[in-house]
Order: sequence, then structure tokens, then C-alpha cells
Amino acid sequence: MSDIAFLLIVFFMLTAVFTSTQGLRFKYPEDDPTNTNIQPEEAVHIRINGEGQFVVDKVGMSMEELGGYIKSKMEQNADKPVIVQTMPQVPYFAMIDVFDLLKQLDVQNVSIPTKTEIERWKQFGVF
Repeated sequence: MSDIAFLLIVFFMLTAVFTSTQGLRFKYPEDDPTNTNIQPEEAVHIRINGEGQFVVDKVGMSMEELGGYIKSKMEQNADKPVIVQTMPQVPYFAMIDVFDLLKQLDVQNVSIPTKTEIERWKQFGVF
């Protein structure tokens, strides 16, 4: 009886179909301190300070204002990178809300900065 149960389990495992839902596609940046080919002022910088608290290009905004601002920037240049930085104390769903908004606006170039990039860009006054 246990042999038959084991064979059924193996059969169902082998015949199961696995699917994955695709969300936003973005590359994780490489943590290379010598790489300085991207200037921080070329991108839209979104810093998430808390639930509903966003600082976009050094200006505080709500979620609705954020959507309009990103939409206007993407109409000017569809390839403009969007950098999303989240503070450690922010709930996870706040970042997901921003990613959902970016997906709805069909933003193609989304990245998350590394600690090295954040420290480097502080010299430029970006973060």
C-alpha cells in the first residue's frame, strides 16, 4: 500500500505544471565601487520614507502626485531610469505599491541602489 502511495506521489510530482507570474523586470545593480558611468541626476529618484510618504527628486509627494510626476517624466523620455530606495523601517507593502504603480505606467527601467551607490551619490546630494 505504501509503495502505491509513493508511486502516486512521484507520478503527480512529475506531471504537475509549474507556472510563474511575472511582475516587474529589473536588473539588480552590481556592487562595483569603480563603476561611475551612470550619473545620478539622469534618473528619477524615489525614496520611500513610510506608508504614503514619498520623496521624489527631493520633493515630498503623495501616491497620486507620484503617478502624475512619473507619467510626465516617462512621456519626455521613455528610457529614463527610475531608482527606488526604501528606508529600512518602511513596511514591505509600501514598496510593492510603488512597483505596482510603475508597472501600470509601463516603466521599463527600474533599479534598486546598492549601499555603495547610495554612499557615492550622497556626495552629489542625491540621497
